[in-house]
Amino acid sequence: MQTSQHVLFERSEMKDRHLVRKKIREHIADKDKLPILIFPEGTCINNTSVMMFKKGSFEVGGTIYPVAIKYDPRFADAFWNSTKYSMMTYIFNLMTSWAIVCNVWYLPAMVKEEEEDAVHFANRVKAVIAAQGGMSMLPWDGGLKREKVKESFKEEQQKKYCQIL
Repeated sequence: MQTSQHVLFERSEMKDRHLVRKKIREHIADKDKLPILIFPEGTCINNTSVMMFKKGSFEVGGTIYPVAIKYDPRFADAFWNSTKYSMMTYIFNLMTSWAIVCNVWYLPAMVKEEEEDAVHFANRVKAVIAAQGGMSMLPWDGGLKREKVKESFKEEQQKKYCQIL
């Protein structure tokens, strides 16, 4: 990772996030550098949906080159369900599979529009990726895989459900 200029940070640390934002802006300003590869979901899920994008990648400006990636599960399931399989079982299944097939679509470049904030821009990019991959869009992030759902989020969904009824 040191040879390819990775930028590692702790998302919960505000000073780390500011430092990453500064490094990304510097990188974007240097036209001799290649585009940055960012996974704005911050985690992987089961290949059926696109989760909420973290807005930080979309706040710094520059051109976004969206890429839709979807694994074909016919030969092997590249998704690791950590609640179902241990890491060793998952690695064994991957290493003994016939093939890991992945569809990759390079989509047209996108830039943030004048009146658009980072969240709306992220959602617009997410919509393009989800449509190309035939996946649904989720309004929450990957933290729900590992944490309890906040009571406020439950209440908000319950209110929406009551309005439908």
